[in-house]
Amino acid sequence: MTDTIKKRVIAFIGHNGSGKTTLSESILFLNKAIDRMGSVEQGNTAMDFDPVEVEKKSSINASVFTFKRGDYTFALIDTPGFSDFIGEVLSTVLVAENVCSVLDATSGVEVQTEKTWKIAKDYKRPTFCFINGMDKDHANFDQTLEQIKTFAGKPVVAMNFPIGSGSAFKGVVDVLNQKAVLYEGKTPKITDVPEDLKDKLQDYRSSLIESIVELDDALMEKYFADEPVTSEELKETLSKGYANEQIVPVFSGSATLGIGVNECLDAIQEFGASPVDVKMEIGGQEIMPDVDAPFSALIFKVVVDPFIGKLTYAKVLTGKIKPGDTIYNESSKTTERINHIYVPAGKKQNEISEASVGDIIAIPKLKESQVGNFLSEPSKKISIENIFDFPEPMISKSVKSKNKGEIDKITNGLARLAESDPTFHMSFNSETSEIVVSGLGNIHIDVIIEKLKKNFNVEVELGKPKIAYRETITKKAKAEYKHKKQSGGHGQYGHVKIELEPLPRGKGFEFEDKIFGGAIPKNYIPSVEKGIKEAMKKGVLAEYPVDDVKVTLYDGSYHEVDSSDIAFQIAAIQAFKNGMQSASPTLLEPIMSVEIYVPDDSTGDVMGDLNARRGRIHGIEPLGNKYQLIKSDVPLSEMLEFSSQLNSMTSGKGYFTMKFSHYEEVPRNLQEKIIQERKAELEEEK
Repeated sequence: MTDTIKKRVIAFIGHNGSGKTTLSESILFLNKAIDRMGSVEQGNTAMDFDPVEVEKKSSINASVFTFKRGDYTFALIDTPGFSDFIGEVLSTVLVAENVCSVLDATSGVEVQTEKTWKIAKDYKRPTFCFINGMDKDHANFDQTLEQIKTFAGKPVVAMNFPIGSGSAFKGVVDVLNQKAVLYEGKTPKITDVPEDLKDKLQDYRSSLIESIVELDDALMEKYFADEPVTSEELKETLSKGYANEQIVPVFSGSATLGIGVNECLDAIQEFGASPVDVKMEIGGQEIMPDVDAPFSALIFKVVVDPFIGKLTYAKVLTGKIKPGDTIYNESSKTTERINHIYVPAGKKQNEISEASVGDIIAIPKLKESQVGNFLSEPSKKISIENIFDFPEPMISKSVKSKNKGEIDKITNGLARLAESDPTFHMSFNSETSEIVVSGLGNIHIDVIIEKLKKNFNVEVELGKPKIAYRETITKKAKAEYKHKKQSGGHGQYGHVKIELEPLPRGKGFEFEDKIFGGAIPKNYIPSVEKGIKEAMKKGVLAEYPVDDVKVTLYDGSYHEVDSSDIAFQIAAIQAFKNGMQSASPTLLEPIMSVEIYVPDDSTGDVMGDLNARRGRIHGIEPLGNKYQLIKSDVPLSEMLEFSSQLNSMTSGKGYFTMKFSHYEEVPRNLQEKIIQERKAELEEEK
């Protein structure tokens, strides 16, 4: 087994289209981990193997590939660049000791560059950059480097810089070692630095050395005393500073051409972080990477496949594990035996006889495993909750089966997909009788539905989710109903007099018995209450459930022979309907508590949009990173299309969370439209 200090786990993050998958593919090909270099366009890369990824020509899942490089072991994690799949980034970056932010040399810093960088920063992960696409027209290394410096918040240093750009791009200059690496075709050749680049080299080298020596007081004194600083001292200090997140090394190249790729990997092999260099701090607890300690591992990914079953991905944090061992999951309080252990290699899994600290493993057929759970030896129970702070879904849609009789297949498929994606939620709304799926955006939900079709062979249609409106009353009213039926033999008789009055929002339903003198026998009172509750399931305006009403039973009559429980239930139902008609019924709508994170320059536009959506803004808080937090209450009906509008107003930089707050009366001018739409819907269902 590889020594722990010779293990490198690298997570690739960045904006969609920056070349993360191609860079991973290039590394694997150049280091003979794969036989041929695939292409995203052709859909044959080692990392993008999901049928939906192949079809969309874009990563939607985080994928792992482990390979040997000499006596080092590398595990590459390719993450999606779309914001809809940010959950995949959140759960994988924590298990990497090295994070590579990939930037396109023609686009520079983009929305997802900043978002994913923040995740690495929050997890305290060492980060380096690869400025990709230097072979493209309009590629600009210097400009991209300056953009990184503006938001990094720490020293950013060029480890190499490109020789030429666009069609003239032919190699890189190694700043620390002061050598050029020129490519003639696929073959690198180490040469002296071209004369016209020597001044540029000295500028970058001075900046690099000054940034490195500032990380160590003794080295800084030596440097400013004009004493010689050796290359070994610089590399050692750079390595420590990088592992401690004090400095950001930047590399350049072209993943497509394979230029600068191995040069970057050589550097990460030399000064990059191993599992012993980076703290694994979770929930306030620091887990030391001790190979002799009892086994523990963190689950960061779960794949549920109808053909191969369930595959659980975990990062070994302490100790060792081998087939035949028994593991314990504190979250589910379950113990399971491990029969096989694999290291992931894209869509393939290579079986191993033992894994230890720093390894990323895949365990098949664990019955109980969810993202964020810990696995450990039964004697060492790890209990840390809420490891990953996943964003709440921002958009919801209803799901309807295209074919009859497939509702069980749909719910089973969606439930299994939700098991492997913590940012996707599926629920059944009993009030509206529909399945509702929720995700981080339209693309997210579309991909889930595509997976449902390809993996579970079931097709559905998406629609707007129905709003769970309520009905209530706005004034007091009295009503009575006498249910009397004679049909030979025993008849039916039940007579009730009730008073309805509105309750404050959120109080639900109250029932009061004010019968005196036995006008209705005590044994029939529960039947009256039961009938009223039944009547409240469908209001008189649009058959929505009724809420916030107090009903007082104050009089009535009965028949010694013909009265019965069912007769009083029927009388109560009709009396309630009559009373509600007289009590000025109205519609209530769900109001959501919404928190919106927006860039400073978009705040005015977003506030204007919220006002147009009948939102009530409660406050604005500056977040200190050129963002504002807007807190607001907004009707749910107005939030259904908000996600796409927010994207448009903020150029994809804004995001929001929302949760149910309370019910409020729908403005009278909007009620009639809602009622007519509901009646048409009910007519259609008949």
